[in-house]
Amino acid sequence: MSEKIYPLASTTWDNLEIEAMQSVIASGQFTMGRHVKEFEREFADFFGSKYAVMSNSGSSANLLALAAMRYSSRYDFGARDEVIVPAVSWSTTYYPVTQLGFKLKFVDISLQTLNADLNQVRSAINGKTAGILAVNLLGNPANLLELRELADLHKIFFIEDNCESMGARVDGKFAGTFGDIGTFSTFFSHHISTMEGGVCLTDDLELAQVMTSMRAHGWTRELPAENLVFNKTGDSFDDLFRFILPGYNLRPLELSGAIGKEQLRKLPTLIEGRRKNAEIFMATFEGKDYLQLQVEHSESSWFGFSLILTGPLAGRRSEVVRHLNGIGIDSRPIVAGNFTKNPVMTHLDHSELPALPNSDEIHENGLFVGNHHYEILGAIKALERALDHLAIS
Repeated sequence: MSEKIYPLASTTWDNLEIEAMQSVIASGQFTMGRHVKEFEREFADFFGSKYAVMSNSGSSANLLALAAMRYSSRYDFGARDEVIVPAVSWSTTYYPVTQLGFKLKFVDISLQTLNADLNQVRSAINGKTAGILAVNLLGNPANLLELRELADLHKIFFIEDNCESMGARVDGKFAGTFGDIGTFSTFFSHHISTMEGGVCLTDDLELAQVMTSMRAHGWTRELPAENLVFNKTGDSFDDLFRFILPGYNLRPLELSGAIGKEQLRKLPTLIEGRRKNAEIFMATFEGKDYLQLQVEHSESSWFGFSLILTGPLAGRRSEVVRHLNGIGIDSRPIVAGNFTKNPVMTHLDHSELPALPNSDEIHENGLFVGNHHYEILGAIKALERALDHLAIS
């Protein structure tokens, strides 16, 4: 295979992150501690939320968000158990839904934005609906204002899986702050990287405290003496080992917290670089008869660039991928394509599947290439030459 001329992801670290790690190593405190707490505070402040709960991955953030809905007093579900989800997303958008006793209710996506079709979400709401789990795909915000209004109207919960869209905005407000909880990923290939990591944002104190408890075994240790979940007794020995919720061990490392603080300071510049590349990418491929591009909704943070193969390239995705890989251009499916086509669906509780033609189109003809915080004009032009060549061959 050729040397990579267009990688999918790249590092955003420099000596500042290395120094942050060295300070943790020198301290000897590697488990969750001061740096994680400081990162949580700074992360919440940056995005304009009241509370942040860091975890060991964005997948774990999704798990904590669904667990908070199940175990808080915020909602009385009764017979309502369906959670509306788009059919195109990553696996761990869906798994926590059924793991927490809810049922998946899939809707199709818009081929323009790649996010859930708003009209289908409206139609999917019924007496069984517990909540909406929206996904902001590849940096592009969903119809967050309208989804928030729908959730409030029907008194159901609203969670944003914002793991791919850190820094995106709608009307100046950050994606990931419209839902009752918004989840973020800080894995290597994302907008900022803490090695592994995830964050939940919320303005609801009870939800934050439920997630704090469930992140670490379901105990009371990290909660204040008086809280909205289970008050401490004042016996410090017992309070350190009192279990109140069926929790997990999803704690992040101090290394990740220390790195996160440095990365967060860089985020505005990292997003600015991605948006500049997006202008070049869209101008380069606009009007090509072999591609359909993602339509930006409000202000995307451009995680990557999606390509839906049309015209002379329709039905040729495998050939396109092989050719791109051969010349050093990384590509991937658009997240997981139509997730309902995966064999794991036999293990996931879901309502009857509707027709999902747009998700099917993504599954057969969709792929994406990376974006970066640095200028990638040469890589974009190499991609254009490759696709132009394939389109006429």
